[in-house]
Amino acid sequence: MKNKGSVFLSYLFLSIFFSFAFSSCEWKNEETEFGIVVCDTSQVTLSGTVKPILQGNCYSCHSSSTAGTAGAGINLENYTSLKSSANNASFLGSIKHSSAYSSMPKGAAKLSSCDIRLIEMWVKNGANND
Repeated sequence: MKNKGSVFLSYLFLSIFFSFAFSSCEWKNEETEFGIVVCDTSQVTLSGTVKPILQGNCYSCHSSSTAGTAGAGINLENYTSLKSSANNASFLGSIKHSSAYSSMPKGAAKLSSCDIRLIEMWVKNGANND
């Protein structure tokens, strides 16, 4: 009699255990779980991608009104000047915080890796005025 009771309790315990174990399982991925944003570099343009990054991070020192005093004469608001800067290795070196260059934005946090990749892709694709 005791043996049947032990077997029954074992089955009951295992049934309850597996019910809880499998009911708590669910499929999740990093994007939905942690809000990871994929950096899409397939459609990078000056007006739609690069300018908003520059406006939010660079124009306070490197605009037409501030370049002469705060931006070492580098105006990133003007396309001709921006393209000239983009073709210079110091442009990407500065925003990547490479050791050989002055880190930009000065006195602020480094741009996100996605923002850097977007600017890098724009430069790599010819720094077009589109």
